[in-house]
Amino acid sequence: MGAYLLVAVVAAAVTFAVTPLVRRLAIATGTIDHPSDRKVHPSDTPTAGGLAMYAGLLVGLVIAFAVPALADVHRASAEPLAVAVTATLMVALGVIDDRRGMSALVKLVAQVFIAGVLVLLGILFLWFPWPGGTIVIMPSDQAALLTIVWVVAVANAVNLVDGLDGLAAGMVAIAAAAFFVYLVRAPGAQDGTSEAALLSAITAGICLGFLPWNFHPAKIFMGDTGSMMLGLLLATITVSGLGRNPYPPSGGDIVATAGVVVIPLLVLFIPFLDVGLAIVRRTRRGLGVGHADKEHLHHQLMDIGHGHRSAVLLMYLWSALVSAAGLAVGLIDGRAVVAGLLVGVVVLFGVTVFPRLARPRDEGP
Repeated sequence: MGAYLLVAVVAAAVTFAVTPLVRRLAIATGTIDHPSDRKVHPSDTPTAGGLAMYAGLLVGLVIAFAVPALADVHRASAEPLAVAVTATLMVALGVIDDRRGMSALVKLVAQVFIAGVLVLLGILFLWFPWPGGTIVIMPSDQAALLTIVWVVAVANAVNLVDGLDGLAAGMVAIAAAAFFVYLVRAPGAQDGTSEAALLSAITAGICLGFLPWNFHPAKIFMGDTGSMMLGLLLATITVSGLGRNPYPPSGGDIVATAGVVVIPLLVLFIPFLDVGLAIVRRTRRGLGVGHADKEHLHHQLMDIGHGHRSAVLLMYLWSALVSAAGLAVGLIDGRAVVAGLLVGVVVLFGVTVFPRLARPRDEGP
């Protein structure tokens, strides 16, 4: 646990230290997010802050080679190279989009290509737990297709959530922390180190390192540079944590391993829900799926009276509650847990429906 914490702290520190430099670079190169009808920020703000998180990611991956408790497994794994290569490609795509913009179709094609590179570098589902206690061993072509779809879906889910200051960074940090807890505490989890757990720790670290600069009022946005990279990292964590072991479980191990399916689905429930609602909403209006609007969940929280910060904190609370539910399913069995989750739901409903009671008096819109 100490080794994971060390790498996470280093990744966070690097991200925090590099972000002001990236901000200056963004201003100097004109990489600015301008206000518009579909955005909530009132003034020009530097973007492409994901470059700082990218620096933290690379340093975290390199530092892991020097940590004795992690070095052997880290050197023998395909994940470090795969993550470094595909994160570089995703960041390059994001920088182009933040600087010049690109159509949704071009971006989608590029994301599929990057996900394909991840598969070619050896990161893909090899098997999949199925309801009823069975294991599905997938042919390589189906495994590759499922992995590509998953990576693209998660990358776009995180990208769409990035609509308020600090929202995506905080929600991804919560998701990564939940993955980490499950991967190191789950029944039947492998002994020793885990690349998925290491990547979870680094992901949480770079988000927390960026958050002080990105929380409202944000001094810099992560942009597509950061949001798509974070989506790639979350997707890679789930693939690595679920189906990378060439020897699938059998017997009683299946129940414990199936929790790895439940955890990511619950942890990513809020982003996926937002994506699903956006697709339905735009399709019913005859608009393209990539058409931007101001009707995401965080926008609707602001519409009912929540301020910028309280809307973000509520989304954090939603994510934490759903993540806790996922961890409870995977790690704990007991009435006290169910009761605690029900109390959490009631509290969450109260502060959501009655925004004036939840919003600090001195907080602006």
